[in-house]
Amino acid sequence: MDGLEQLGKRLAELDAIPGVSGDEEQVAAYMQKELRPYVDDFYEDALGNQVFVKRGSNSEQKIMLCAHMDEIGFVVNHIDEKGFVSFLPVGYHDSRMVMNQVLAIHTDQGQILGITGSKPAHLVSEEESKLAIPMEELYLDVGTTNREATLELGVQVGDYITFHRRGQFLNGSTMYTGKSVDNRAGCTVMIEVMKRLAEKSIGPTVYAVASVQEEVGLRGAGTAAYAIQPDVALALDVALSGGTPKMDEKISPIAIGKGPVILFYEWEPSTGAGNNVPKRLTRKLVEAAERYSIPYQRGVGLGGSTDAYTMSISGRGAVTGCVSVPSRYIHSATGMVQLEDIEYTIQLVESFIEGYQK
Repeated sequence: MDGLEQLGKRLAELDAIPGVSGDEEQVAAYMQKELRPYVDDFYEDALGNQVFVKRGSNSEQKIMLCAHMDEIGFVVNHIDEKGFVSFLPVGYHDSRMVMNQVLAIHTDQGQILGITGSKPAHLVSEEESKLAIPMEELYLDVGTTNREATLELGVQVGDYITFHRRGQFLNGSTMYTGKSVDNRAGCTVMIEVMKRLAEKSIGPTVYAVASVQEEVGLRGAGTAAYAIQPDVALALDVALSGGTPKMDEKISPIAIGKGPVILFYEWEPSTGAGNNVPKRLTRKLVEAAERYSIPYQRGVGLGGSTDAYTMSISGRGAVTGCVSVPSRYIHSATGMVQLEDIEYTIQLVESFIEGYQK
């Protein structure tokens, strides 16, 4: 099996695991299985972050990598007398993406499937037809006829829900589409970086953090960074990719197939979350890419933020950036990434760490 095939296998395995924000335990178990044999130390913190440590020759230099394990999803909030299940969003969703989907409810008794339902097209008014159906008007039909029958299936208020979709490579290509490439692509990058560093002598000590609850407020990364107090931190995530019909290149110039995205600026004006990446860090990332002829893209963004925000301001603060895999259709059941971009992202992060000087 060649390198890209191995990456594809790992990405598909990670993508298949359910792990809505707050319920990342199965993803955490996978990360432990894959990484603990290749690191010098491991611990799990109170919030559920998984921390893998590769010791370098200089214990005073600390680099933190952070890839969030959680995916967007839903949570059961009501079961009505006819057995229909109402749900709330976990993370940011576009309501248009939720209609006509098969969803999986993860109960204590196992997985229960349901379909999202609403009015048939025949009964939708002309005015309604022009609007996205609000999330609160959607429901899950699990095939029962009363509340008791739904409860007997094991469904309870508080159960998490994911899209039920098996990931796949499209038509023999290296384009992978799945329910949670945000951010299992970043987790794939982090695993491979740490495995490749395992037998190498490096200067800084590297803390690879598989973080929790990014999609609901960038929570886990901040607590992990507070404890680690890194000199430099890098979020490993996906970046919104354009290059598709009706996408203005001025708004979204990033494209799949052109290498990892080095973030220079991000800001969410409504919350103030964001990260103006220090030039001394972006300069080193660009130098690492160009030194080894690794293709890369320069990214700036408005309207969103990554774990880089909370890492940069935790404790005494850290020089913080983000290296991302370009992804189409993020925050949907059909997110898409390319394996070559993942491989180049791994190479960039590995090269940056190997050449790091404080």
